[in-house]
Amino acid sequence: MASLSSFRPPETQRRLKLGLAIAAGLGQTTLALNGAPAVAAVLQPAPVQEQDEADRDGDAADAVQPAPAPPTAPPTPEPVPQSLDDLIPEAAVTNPESWAAGGVADQAPVVVPVDPLAEVTLPGFDAEFADLDAPAGPDAPVTAEALLADLAIEDPQPLPPDPALEELAAIAAPTIAALPELSETRISSTLVLALPSAPEAFPERAEFVGRFEDLSTLRALDDGEENAPQVSARARADEELLGDILRTYGYYAGDVVRQLSGGRRAGSNGAEADEAAEAAAREPSVRFDILPGPRYRFGRIDLGGLPALPEPDASRLIAAFGIQSGDPLYADRIVERELELRVALGESGYPFAEVAEPELLIDHAREEGDLTLDVAPKGKYVFGEVVSNDPRFLSGRHLGRIARFDPGDVFQQSLETDLRRAIIATGLVSSVTVTPRETRAPQDGQPGEVALDVEMERAPLRTIAGAIGYGTEDGLKVEGRWEHRNLFPPEGALRLRGILGTREALASIGVRRNNFLDRDQVLTVDLFASDINTLAVDSRGFGMRATFEKVSNILFQKEFSWQVGGELLYTDERNIDRRRNQTNIFLPRQTFLIGGLFGSVTLDESDDLLDPTEGYRATLFLAPEVSRSQGTESYYLRAQGDASYYQSFGDLVLAGRVRAATIQGAAAIDIAPSRRLYGGGGGSVRGYGFQGIGPRDRFGNPEGGASLIEFALEARIATPLFGGNVQIVPFIDAGSVSRGSSPDLNEIRFGAGIGLRYKTTFGPIRIDVATPLNPNEFDSPVVVYVSLGQAF
Repeated sequence: MASLSSFRPPETQRRLKLGLAIAAGLGQTTLALNGAPAVAAVLQPAPVQEQDEADRDGDAADAVQPAPAPPTAPPTPEPVPQSLDDLIPEAAVTNPESWAAGGVADQAPVVVPVDPLAEVTLPGFDAEFADLDAPAGPDAPVTAEALLADLAIEDPQPLPPDPALEELAAIAAPTIAALPELSETRISSTLVLALPSAPEAFPERAEFVGRFEDLSTLRALDDGEENAPQVSARARADEELLGDILRTYGYYAGDVVRQLSGGRRAGSNGAEADEAAEAAAREPSVRFDILPGPRYRFGRIDLGGLPALPEPDASRLIAAFGIQSGDPLYADRIVERELELRVALGESGYPFAEVAEPELLIDHAREEGDLTLDVAPKGKYVFGEVVSNDPRFLSGRHLGRIARFDPGDVFQQSLETDLRRAIIATGLVSSVTVTPRETRAPQDGQPGEVALDVEMERAPLRTIAGAIGYGTEDGLKVEGRWEHRNLFPPEGALRLRGILGTREALASIGVRRNNFLDRDQVLTVDLFASDINTLAVDSRGFGMRATFEKVSNILFQKEFSWQVGGELLYTDERNIDRRRNQTNIFLPRQTFLIGGLFGSVTLDESDDLLDPTEGYRATLFLAPEVSRSQGTESYYLRAQGDASYYQSFGDLVLAGRVRAATIQGAAAIDIAPSRRLYGGGGGSVRGYGFQGIGPRDRFGNPEGGASLIEFALEARIATPLFGGNVQIVPFIDAGSVSRGSSPDLNEIRFGAGIGLRYKTTFGPIRIDVATPLNPNEFDSPVVVYVSLGQAF
């Protein structure tokens, strides 16, 4: 039976064959790696080989075995130095020069490690690998060198020169300028901006900060620890925003440095530093250092076909654009001037002009931006006819009458827009579009012609309206109205109106034609019957009144307006005798047949029709009349002048008014009571009742007069209430009415009070509370007035 040792040589041979197979596939490198452990395995079984031979000699139990050699004692190791000083010889410390000159004594020989494989001869190993060095035949296996030969890499060749890289290398390195001194601006408890302190380093500092405050996401974040995680995310968004704003002002090389949780904090050592760190962890803050750098300027300006236009249009339009080479590069200014150029093109006769989006090319080397704005004017035109899509409703002829231009005038976009607004102001259409259409092309240097096509949709034409209210002057009043606004095209309206109240009853039928013969001219004819009972007059009658006027309205406030008309009236009137502690005693009635003409002119240089703050207004009214009563005829002239002035001082508006009126040619007693002059009320002298100022009889009843004079002064003070829509208005008024045709100030009355104004889109709502300063026994201590619009 074989022993265990007899199986070891075959095991060694299997390992060598396995290493050979791997080496043939992977080359010499793998061979070396696998051969090393195989050699080690061959070297190990030598004692086993001797033992096997002894066994084959007969396995003699009494065979003489050589005595084992006594073990050699290992050399004693040198002591390990405990410090660097132990490595330095004592002689080197006492006499360094002698020690260095003597060299090292008893220098130990250099021991070269012996490679255990260098001198080993292995017949079995050499036989297995003998074929690796044999020359390759046609059927020889592919060697590792042959496999690697196909992977040979050619020597690298130099690349051809790159012009772009050469140009880049030729650019001189930029000179780093000194950083500007920064000063902090606190935006919120968590946000600080540090901007250049010198005004000339950043002239737009105030605008920059204001713009950032409006757009910052960090500023909108509420304070508190629960919002701390959002600070970092919002800080990154604000950093991008600050960069965008810098470029908006022309700082394209600017930089924004973000510092989270405090930035440069005071007290950066000791306990103060710990406290600052804890505070920053609870409520992190952000500081942005703004380094604007140089401000870029406009370089080349390309306006497309604009310079090729004939003069003076080319120069006028280029001047309207306004941007020139060398101007500071503001992005907002590009947008602003582009809009101005579009408007200028439309106002200069170019309705079909096209303006492309602006393109800005930044050149950092020149610190300039080249602007391209491609403008295609597409010909100059004049106005032609106005064409309506509904001629039976509003004809093109009527629309042309409304327009503020004549055929042949140079096209203006503003006049086209004005025509659209005028059509909407009629109240007859719900929507309207006005489109220019070419009817003749420009040729031979002559402008073309465009017609304006008007597309409109009818609005509901019938209106029923009603109102109910109470006033200290009018008492309780109910009013109703029915109207058809285009019963007689174009713009011919029929109106039925009725009033029923404690002091007035009225029934009327009227016809009104808007835009009669021209823009904003109105012809009105009214038939009416009335019964009026005021503090001074009891009048009932009927009549007819016709007016033709040039009106000023909210949409189109006019500097000059006028009115002319005539009136025919039959009235039965009397003054009311209201004696104290007695039932009203009515005087006998007196009938009057009155006919007359009237006219007025108004100059309006104020800035608003219902709520003026600057400018003045002046109106003159004249009305020659003839009156017949009880067989007696009276001829007289009623005249009145009004003037008001407005001056703004920031949030304060001072307003003043004066009024003077007279009746010339007849005594007051010969004039119908309703045609005489009275003072007092919300539109006259506040603090007194309606018609409460003027001559009175011996029982204290108002009689009216033939002359009047009034003054008023008020201060309209803005407040922050309701978004700044509330005004407080202290005022003082004065007025006098005399029996004669010349004013007499002996009986002048004063009133004072305070008012409230609430501004709305259709004008201010007015509430005034006033008291008479020198009342008589017939005046109330307090009077309240409510109305729409300012007092004057």
